[in-house]
Amino acid sequence: MQEIKFTINGKDVTGGKGQTILEIALKNGFDIPYLCYHPKISKTGACRMCIVRVNEVMLKTACTEPAMEGMKVITEDEEIIKIRKGILELLLAEGDHNCLYCDANGACELQTLVHRYNIDQVAYEYPKRNREIDYESSEGLKRNENRCILCGRCVKACGEIQLSNVWSFTDRGGHTHLTSGLYEKIGDSSCVKCGACVQLCPTGSLSFQTVLGRGENWELTKESSICIYCGVGCKIDYYKNKEGLLVKTIGHDDGPNRGHLCVKGRFGFDFIQNGKRLSKPLIKRNGVFEEASWDEALDLVASKFIEIKDKYGPDSIAALSSAKCTNEENYLMQKIMRAVIGTNNVDHCARL
Repeated sequence: MQEIKFTINGKDVTGGKGQTILEIALKNGFDIPYLCYHPKISKTGACRMCIVRVNEVMLKTACTEPAMEGMKVITEDEEIIKIRKGILELLLAEGDHNCLYCDANGACELQTLVHRYNIDQVAYEYPKRNREIDYESSEGLKRNENRCILCGRCVKACGEIQLSNVWSFTDRGGHTHLTSGLYEKIGDSSCVKCGACVQLCPTGSLSFQTVLGRGENWELTKESSICIYCGVGCKIDYYKNKEGLLVKTIGHDDGPNRGHLCVKGRFGFDFIQNGKRLSKPLIKRNGVFEEASWDEALDLVASKFIEIKDKYGPDSIAALSSAKCTNEENYLMQKIMRAVIGTNNVDHCARL
């Protein structure tokens, strides 16, 4: 890539030809605000929050403007601040952005920018339109268009990352709003519940059902792990509340999935805290399962294995391992089958 040189706020920076001002600025530590931009999707230039001054005259959207050799960029001045505050006030005036009952409170990019530019009240009286609120049709996702800022991130996440093309915009001007499929509710559309749209949404317009009533964003703690459902090895950030319950998953960018998840990876963690999970071994006596100690249960299993092996041979026994176990546990499963039982009849639920 051909290297170009220019200045940002008087500081010399370098970047590659074809990169935008925003991409190079962020890489060099300059904090330019944005709402519609996301590195995983194509550029939009819709929100106008990232406007910068180019060559001391022109105002350009940094997320779409290609950097040029020798240009001079100012990321913020008095006029730019005024414009950005005006944009934020219009967004707040048009929608329902009350943080008290918003799921994204504490994890909202719009809220962060409102605090950054010290907006404590809205000067405009803009006509509000009651848009779609869909909290029940989908088991995985919630939708409140009154919090939507029409950034287009969800549309592009669905179309460019998941390739499902469920989300789109309909109508024009002040009547523009988000729609799923043919004006359907989420649960009635072809949504596969991958959750990519929620992960990229900068506000509380789209959220996960699993979080509802289980904790505020600032109460959640994050732990990284690997998805258990197939052999891809997607990296996941699990979020748990102060009671220790898992409430949501976010794809980790460093994994082979590059932050994307399927419906199983996104929502398939409920078994962990399911009340039906066994906590003690059970042995059937007289047709009824009764609790037993681990030693008693393991001795019974071992004796049955020996009995079957002696009578029918080692290949009469097979083992099916589980993706819900650790790699170490799966290793021990195949080792005991091959080294102790003497058979290669070992399979795994995620092999296919």
